[in-house]
Amino acid sequence: MKPLVYITRLLPEEAIESLKDVATIKMWDKPDIPVPRDVLLSEAKEATALLTMLTEQVDEELFNQMNNLKIVANMAVGYDNINVKLAHEKDVVITNTPDVLTDTTADLTFALLMATARKLPEAATYIKQNQWTTWSPFQLAGTDVHHKTIGIFGMGRIGEAVAKRARGFDMTVLYHNRSRKPEVEKELGATYCSFNGLLELSDFLVCLAPLTEETKGIFNENAFQKMKQSAIFINASRGALVNEEALYHALTNGEIRGAGLDVFEKEPVSADHPLVKLDNVVALPHIGSASYETRMKMATLAANNIYAFLKEGKAITPVY
Repeated sequence: MKPLVYITRLLPEEAIESLKDVATIKMWDKPDIPVPRDVLLSEAKEATALLTMLTEQVDEELFNQMNNLKIVANMAVGYDNINVKLAHEKDVVITNTPDVLTDTTADLTFALLMATARKLPEAATYIKQNQWTTWSPFQLAGTDVHHKTIGIFGMGRIGEAVAKRARGFDMTVLYHNRSRKPEVEKELGATYCSFNGLLELSDFLVCLAPLTEETKGIFNENAFQKMKQSAIFINASRGALVNEEALYHALTNGEIRGAGLDVFEKEPVSADHPLVKLDNVVALPHIGSASYETRMKMATLAANNIYAFLKEGKAITPVY
C-alpha cells in the first residue's frame, strides 16, 4: 500500500506530478480557501507526509493525531508555523523552499519601497476618483530613492538580493545581521552596523529577518523613536517582528514618514485595520513571492522534497 500524502491547498497537477508514482494523494480542493482545521485533522490523520502552507499550524495537537507522519514540506522559506522542536523529538523531517523565491521576493520588496516613497497607490487612486483636475508643483510629491541610505535588517539571501537592487539606484547600503558577512560587504559595498545605528542612519529601513524569539517585536516604540522623521519603514518578512500599535503611533505622530507592509501580525487583515486606513501606508496581502513562475517552483520543490524522502529516505531541502 502506498503512503498517504495530504496537501492542504489546491495545487496544479503538474507541480505534484512526481508524487503520483510513490504515494496516494489527498488534496484540499477549494481554491483560495484554507483547509478548515477539523478537516485537516480528520483527512490527514493517516498521512505519512504533509504539504503545508504558512497558514496551517503544525502543532502538538496535529503531531499527536498523526501517528504515521514522517515529513512536513512547507511551501515557504519560513517555517514558524511548525513546532520544529516537537518535530525533531518525533523524528519528523521538516523542509522548506529556499532560493527559488529569492529574486521574486526581492523584486516585490523593492517595488514596495518605491511605491511607498513615490506615493504610487495614492496617485493611481487620484485618477480613478477623478481628482486630477489641475497640476501644481508639489501635487503628490513623494521622496527620492536614488542616492539615499537603505538599512537592511536581516542580510540573508533576500536581503542580499535587495542590496543588489539598491546599488543600482546608487544607494548607500547598511545592514544588521546576526553575524557579519565580509563577502557581502566586499561584493556589494555594504556596511555592517549595530541595530541602533541602522535605525538612526537609514532613510529606508527594510525588515527581512526571520521571526525568532530575539526578533519578535523588535520594531517597537523605542525603535521607531530612533528613526529619522523622514524615514520609511518596509516590512516584507513577518508581521510579528513589529509592534503594530507602536508603528501606528509613529506614523500618526510624524515620528517616521511612511511604511510599506506586505505582512501583518495576524493575517489576513481587513480594510478596517488601523494601519491600512493610513494615507502614508502602502499595504499588500503578503504577496512577496506571488509570481506564477515562482509559486510553481515552490510547489514543485515542496512536492519533490516529499518524493525524495519517500523514495530515497532523504529530503532535498531539510531545515535541520
